[in-house]
Amino acid sequence: MLSAIQRLGGAMFTPVLLFPFVGILVGFTIVLKNPVFVGELADPNGLYYQILQIIEEGAWTIFRNMALLFAIGLPIGLAKTAHARAVMVVLVSYLTFNYFIGAMAGFWGEFFSVDFAQQIGGTSGLTEIAGIKTLDTGIFGAIIIAGLVTWIHNRTFEKTLPPYLGIFQGASYVAMVSFFAMLPAAWLTLMIWPSFQQGILGLQGFMVESGPFGVWLYTFLERILIPTGLHHFVYTPFVFGNIVTPNGIIMDWYAGLPSFIESSKAMIDLFPAGGFAINGNSKVFGCSGIALAMYHTADPANRKKVASLLIPAALTAVLIGITEPLEFTFLFIAPWLFAIHAFLAATMNMFMYTFGVVGNLNDGLISFVTGTWMPLLGNHTSMVVTQIVIGLCFTVIYYFTFKTLILKFNVKTPGRGEAEMKLHTKQDFNQKHGIIDKKSAGTSALQIQAIETINGLGGVDNIDQLSNCATRLRVTVRDFSLVESRDYFVTTGAINVVVNENAIQVIIGLSVPQLREECQKIIDEAKVAELIPAPSA
Repeated sequence: MLSAIQRLGGAMFTPVLLFPFVGILVGFTIVLKNPVFVGELADPNGLYYQILQIIEEGAWTIFRNMALLFAIGLPIGLAKTAHARAVMVVLVSYLTFNYFIGAMAGFWGEFFSVDFAQQIGGTSGLTEIAGIKTLDTGIFGAIIIAGLVTWIHNRTFEKTLPPYLGIFQGASYVAMVSFFAMLPAAWLTLMIWPSFQQGILGLQGFMVESGPFGVWLYTFLERILIPTGLHHFVYTPFVFGNIVTPNGIIMDWYAGLPSFIESSKAMIDLFPAGGFAINGNSKVFGCSGIALAMYHTADPANRKKVASLLIPAALTAVLIGITEPLEFTFLFIAPWLFAIHAFLAATMNMFMYTFGVVGNLNDGLISFVTGTWMPLLGNHTSMVVTQIVIGLCFTVIYYFTFKTLILKFNVKTPGRGEAEMKLHTKQDFNQKHGIIDKKSAGTSALQIQAIETINGLGGVDNIDQLSNCATRLRVTVRDFSLVESRDYFVTTGAINVVVNENAIQVIIGLSVPQLREECQKIIDEAKVAELIPAPSA
């Protein structure tokens, strides 16, 4: 059960990877259209302004179609075979689901207590998806329908029909079954969801009114669940769903940014929900302190090697907000240190919110600058300064806390005593595998890592399910006894391994999507080879 939930969480992250780039674009265009920065160029009738407006409209594409993105993102991560066809059928089924809702609500809205004659938006509970007026189920509806259709796909795609019905096999059969499944799904949604909408409105008020404690609890849960991979279920409904704002914190932040820039009111009054989008502070300020502490507690003879390990991991965390390469270097050595990290992250965010810091601050420094700091300079410079001052204070707190605990309890972080590591060069890698020249050998390092990873997982036949999130290869194996040790995977290039019965998470880093594709190719080729009889002697 936990394995299935983890795979769902990883699949939910697929569309999230698209947001940083478009968020930067929206932030830049808003700044470059602001008369505070560009003066007379910010004339709506001028070519400069109009070109920027066109770029901004393009950047809004993803934000305005989040439900569709989550619908098609899930089968990419959860479909066991024929991923492209699964995506197609999920998209068609999700649109069908919304057409059914629109038709049923149009005829029988009074029965469902839905006033379908209202305009979309606001508190009407209605929205428009791909031109379809429908009930606003947000990303929740998209995830549920995508999960249902992917489940149908996994169980019916390979079903063999009689020859005279062969045209209906495969994706066509999945689409037919899903079509009829969408009828009761739409009916149940209309029966149940309006009550959920009222509950969500109440939850919005509660979470915002809970103030600093709500921010502390939210941040602590989001951090502490990272090792399990379940943290996606904490932040996704807040950031992309309608838990505290109608369209999700990110979309409503950018939508309101022009008015925030012009207003002299405190940002915490203008956008209090932004307190649930400041998790990037632990990535920028907290991870910096952790990395420094790990460096200074390493044995002096090993510090150069430790620096070569920590600098890329720390920069990844600070600049773009991907923290797992750094966090997993100490998580499995001393899990209690990770709990301290989660506590400090929550406390830092609570302090920042108490002193008025809110915004779109979920990722790293690049996102900070483009999405919040640059646009708010002027009327809200004091909030930016407050955030930086509190953040740097917590960098010092992180540093001394981790340094003290590592030394006091003799935690074997990299470079300390027996924890000394040898960082292999590319030449070492090639020599290990007998590769004289990469081009002439015809086998890339990534392909070799994929082969070694599959071998470490017990071979192709031992792999039941394969997926990935931002930094982890998620695998369900049939026989755990065939899986190699953590040390084996580290020698292949992995950062670490998380094991939960037959659910394996191999921590790779930002190259995990490419590694997953290489592994999938090997698995697919092996399946094809099984179907082709060996030539006779």
